[in-house]
Amino acid sequence: MEKNEKDKDGYTGYEYRDMTVKRSMAELYEDNLTSFGWQVESCSDSVKGILYVTLHLKRDRLLRNRAELTRLQRQFENEADDVRRLEISKRTDASAAAFGIGIIGTAFMAGSVFGYLDGRRMLMILLAVPAFAGWIVPYFCYSVMYRKKSASVVPLIEAKYDEIYETGRKAHALLGA
Repeated sequence: MEKNEKDKDGYTGYEYRDMTVKRSMAELYEDNLTSFGWQVESCSDSVKGILYVTLHLKRDRLLRNRAELTRLQRQFENEADDVRRLEISKRTDASAAAFGIGIIGTAFMAGSVFGYLDGRRMLMILLAVPAFAGWIVPYFCYSVMYRKKSASVVPLIEAKYDEIYETGRKAHALLGA
C-alpha cells in the first residue's frame, strides 16, 4: 500500500479498528480489507467463542478517497454478511424438519412407554414402530433437504462472492488513484 501523505518529520498517523468475524470467514476479510487500506496487525481468538476471531487492523489516517473507501467497505461487509446468512440458510430448513420428525418420534415413544406401563403390549408395539422410524428418518430427511437447498443456494453464494471481489477491485483502484 502506498502512503499518500506524511508529516514533514516522516510521522504517519494510523487509525485502528478491531473486527470480530466468524472463523470460517476470516481469510475472506483478511484478503479483502487490504483493498480498503487496512493492514491486518494480528488475529486473535474472540471473547465471543471459538467460532469467532478478532482481527486487529490499522490504516493511514491521511488516506486519499477515505469516504469512498469507507462506503465500499460497508458494502463489502454487507455482502459478506449475506454470504454468511446464505450459508446458514442451507441448514435451517433441513434442521427444522429433522427436529420436528424427531419430536414426533419421541411422542410416539412416550405413548409406547405408557402402553407398556398400562400392560397393553399390542399398543406398545404399534407405537414403538413409528417411534423408532421417527428417530431414524430425520438423518436421511436432513441429508436430502440439505443437498437440495445447497444446490439452490450455491449459485447465489457464488454471485455474492463475485460482488465482493468487484467491490474489492473498485476499492483497490481507489487506493492506487
